[in-house]
Amino acid sequence: MVLAVGSARASTGRFELTVVDKATGRPVDCRMHIVGSKNRPFKPDKAICYHDHFIVPGKIVLKIPVGEYGFVIERGPEYLEQGGNFTIQHFADDVRRIELQRFVDMAAMGWWSGDLDVRRPVRQIEPLMRAEDLHVAEVLTWRNDRTVKLPTAPAKDPVVRFDRDRYYQRLAGAWIRPGTELLLLNRSNPLKLPAAEGDWPSAMEFLPEARRGGELWVDVTQPCWWDLPMLVAAGQVDSIQVAHRRLCRDSSSSDEGGGRPRKLSDYPSPLGNAQWSQFLYFQLLECGLRIPPSAGSGSGDSPNPVGYNRVYVHVDEPFDYKRWWQSFREGHVFVTNGPLMMPLIGGELPGHVFQSETGEPIELAIDLGISTREKISNVEILRNGKVDIAVPYETYSKSGQLPKIRFDRSGWLAIRVVTDHPKTYRFAMTGPYYVEIGGKPRISRSAARFMLDWANQRAEQMQIDDPVQKKAVMEWHRRAREFWTDVLSKANAD
Repeated sequence: MVLAVGSARASTGRFELTVVDKATGRPVDCRMHIVGSKNRPFKPDKAICYHDHFIVPGKIVLKIPVGEYGFVIERGPEYLEQGGNFTIQHFADDVRRIELQRFVDMAAMGWWSGDLDVRRPVRQIEPLMRAEDLHVAEVLTWRNDRTVKLPTAPAKDPVVRFDRDRYYQRLAGAWIRPGTELLLLNRSNPLKLPAAEGDWPSAMEFLPEARRGGELWVDVTQPCWWDLPMLVAAGQVDSIQVAHRRLCRDSSSSDEGGGRPRKLSDYPSPLGNAQWSQFLYFQLLECGLRIPPSAGSGSGDSPNPVGYNRVYVHVDEPFDYKRWWQSFREGHVFVTNGPLMMPLIGGELPGHVFQSETGEPIELAIDLGISTREKISNVEILRNGKVDIAVPYETYSKSGQLPKIRFDRSGWLAIRVVTDHPKTYRFAMTGPYYVEIGGKPRISRSAARFMLDWANQRAEQMQIDDPVQKKAVMEWHRRAREFWTDVLSKANAD
């Protein structure tokens, strides 16, 4: 297929590009970035363009103003990127054939990629997913902070399957209020939600009812959102994005966008927002809760390409949309915006609970595969939210081995790698593994106190004049304080 783009100009040349998979020789869709001498991205007419990139459907013909250009071509994180330069002269032709090399096939090992936060037009989703080699996408088509005409009846097929093993859900939605944003996934029809103004009504006025039938999945788009303690206390959170739209391809956000702000001296930019997000997520795990991490690009609101932040879910054959979500709920995941991981600890996938009823210590062997396009300094073994062991990546890459980890008390662990990118936080992290010794999970006193203080702070923020409305909203915050007070009373660790 040849896609002719660009308008006729007196000072243009012709650049013909074909991109193929190196192993098969077949054309493949991909994403391309072209930058001119003034560091301005080139956006061809009639192509699918967004921010600083566009989609190449295997073969494309570009009419480009004369000048010198640099380019980068990518196809998700499982292919090596290709870059280079070309010069366009008056009426000159340039023909290129680029081979993209896949260096790891995650799906062949049972790991299937997904993006929970896609905000691009539905008509573009299939080429976008092909270009990023993405297998599951949740496409936001309704939200309560904009005037959106909602469908009057459920979509005939809200989940669309194409190319045999790619799926997108075209009725994902967002519920937004001051200081909080939730993604409402796996619905067969939109919810009629209140406007995104003020503190009334509470999310709890509609979430329990929306869950009837068991299809709704609630994803929190950032761990810092103010309502998180209340929502978790009410059992209304299915996953939390630790790789979210504020982590971008070339930059990271400097603030929390209306959520609970971090202390800049403890979490300085450009990496602070990501580190704060992980700290907040870890506090929930430290309270004995088991909520899987998730990821979303936010492409459409964020400058990210679709699938930049993604969650990989391990699914035993056969793979399909429903089984992907079942494995997701079981915590068989890792999140990434760069490196790729194939983790097994004690022979088990993330989400597993290792138990010792007798109180005997548990020693776990770590079997980890890592594939990366970028430099990594260390492989970090996280124990109870802190780096317990940091193995230099060079040492690990030579031996392929990591030390065993021993638990004498209940706790949890995860594996994390962070690249040396200077401008953004590019990383991969497994979902947590859990260890129960003596039949009880670890509950940290300091983490429970942190969450209780957070719940109190949120309750004090409520500004509702109507006494009936205020009473209804404050009831949920009262229950949240009771929940976290109870968690604190059960603490068995510092």
